Amino acid sequence: MNVRTLCLAILYFGDSTGYEIKKLSMEGKYSHFVDASFGSIYPALARLEKEGMVTCREEAQAGKPPRKVYSVTEKGRSAFVASLIEPPAPDVFRSEFLLIAMCAKILPPPVIERAIDTRVLQLQGEIDHLTQIAGEARHEGTRWAVGYGLKCLGTSLDHLQSHRDELIALAGTAMAETPLAAE
Repeated sequence: MNVRTLCLAILYFGDSTGYEIKKLSMEGKYSHFVDASFGSIYPALARLEKEGMVTCREEAQAGKPPRKVYSVTEKGRSAFVASLIEPPAPDVFRSEFLLIAMCAKILPPPVIERAIDTRVLQLQGEIDHLTQIAGEARHEGTRWAVGYGLKCLGTSLDHLQSHRDELIALAGTAMAETPLAAE
């Protein structure tokens, strides 16, 4: 999936400005699907408009420049549905925290404790964000996807909290295993 498909997805559910699409794709409920940058959304919208997948209209605003509101066309709807029929690519998960955990034996305990605490806060923040989305979701598919995300994050948080002491106990143990340098 790419930014183009993400823009079509957002517009499939309703008209939006470029700014609203940016917010939804970077911070909102669509931020979990594609890594979209600020600089990729507007070029994607311009290409979609040129291809007849979306239309753009200007709406006047008092004391401000007019805002551009995008709508998906029937051609865009068909292209969006066709893109969803394709088998999805594998989910991508990368974690700097897991690299730190894997190398715990060579790191001092305070570094591991700080990494765990930081990851716990990150997970709790993501859970809070999804919980807010769940409370606002009107679409059944959105509620299902949010439930899936909450389950994954909750399992990760639970594992981290229940196995925290094991990881901290590993910290620094390689130093005890390392033979002393020849004198």
